[in-house]
Amino acid sequence: MAYRITRDCNLCDACVPECPNEAITAGSTVYVIDPAKCTECVGFFDEPQCQAVCPQECCLPDPDRPEAPADLLARARQLHPDEDIPDDAPSRFAAG
Repeated sequence: MAYRITRDCNLCDACVPECPNEAITAGSTVYVIDPAKCTECVGFFDEPQCQAVCPQECCLPDPDRPEAPADLLARARQLHPDEDIPDDAPSRFAAG
């Protein structure tokens, strides 16, 4: 599922440079994550980087947008066609 940013966001900018998909942009009062670009960092990191670096703890999974790990990996490949993202790329869904 895509992540979302709650209204507790204080626009600190911590999450913006961490997103490998450039899915985070400034909204009128808080940052916003574009669900069409969010892959939960699948293909790049073991955990969503926005959530890992957010000092306000306001980057959370969006329960209205459930997605299978395979769909997130496919989106990562679509967003980064020039990168070789293997099936066993870092992901919080990986076994172990």
